[in-house]
Amino acid sequence: MERKPVNSPSAFYNWQSTWPAPAKLNLFLHVVGRRADGYHLLQTVFRFIDRADQLHFEPRPDSKIVLATPIPGVAADTDLTVRAARLLQQATGCGQGATIHLDKQLPMGGGLGGGSSDAATVLLALNHLWQTGLSRAELEKLGLILGADVPVFIHGQNTFAEGVGEAFTDVFLPAATYLVLHPAVNVPTAAIFGAAELRRDTPTISAGDWHFGDGHNDLEPVACARFPAVAEHLAWLKQYAPQAMMTGSGACVFAGFAERSQAEAVFAKCPADMTAWLADGLPEHPLASI
Repeated sequence: MERKPVNSPSAFYNWQSTWPAPAKLNLFLHVVGRRADGYHLLQTVFRFIDRADQLHFEPRPDSKIVLATPIPGVAADTDLTVRAARLLQQATGCGQGATIHLDKQLPMGGGLGGGSSDAATVLLALNHLWQTGLSRAELEKLGLILGADVPVFIHGQNTFAEGVGEAFTDVFLPAATYLVLHPAVNVPTAAIFGAAELRRDTPTISAGDWHFGDGHNDLEPVACARFPAVAEHLAWLKQYAPQAMMTGSGACVFAGFAERSQAEAVFAKCPADMTAWLADGLPEHPLASI
């Protein structure tokens, strides 16, 4: 059976559909404090880009959640897609099951939010397919249980995020093409946030005072010091795009260009041993209307 395009009205989403889980970039990321429970207080702008993992789902005759495409080295019970599906079952009392197929395109430990995006897409998709009826706001609360970045993918808009990443003020972002470089390292988020040298006192700004292009990434100096490949890729990119920075806790670095031809020109200069790609910024998450 032909799969329906994922930008169809929600009524046409079904078990044959392919569901995207797009990457995000942090256009800046400031650590502005730390709560008593150890969680860091952040300010950032999330932008979705048109590079994505892809998921599809099969109904089951039982209530089991089965990941048909496990990631090497990741136990099924700890995989975020499985955890998201089981969390939705528990929260709604749903007795239906599903087999999950994940076509993984986004690198792990890259700062692109791949695992969080996958989990968000599972919640959005199965809430629709199982007809469990949760609102987007209720799904965001569930997503926060799974990880700080999950709610923004459910929220579905490019947004200025605060707190631990769950308070949103939506922003308009101009069209841009991004050149993303992926150093061949997996940067563990916990190691970067746990570093003693991490700056945690960047002054706060209001969402209304932020302008496109403002800010920096407080996690970048830590990741560059601990993972030389990140520093090397960033230094290379800054030769051609001084605005380049790291996304999330790394390892990927990126630069945005107003014209795609500008991004293509720098992309053409990338050394053969450097993993790189181009991606356009999205006006919203592909599943924003589901």
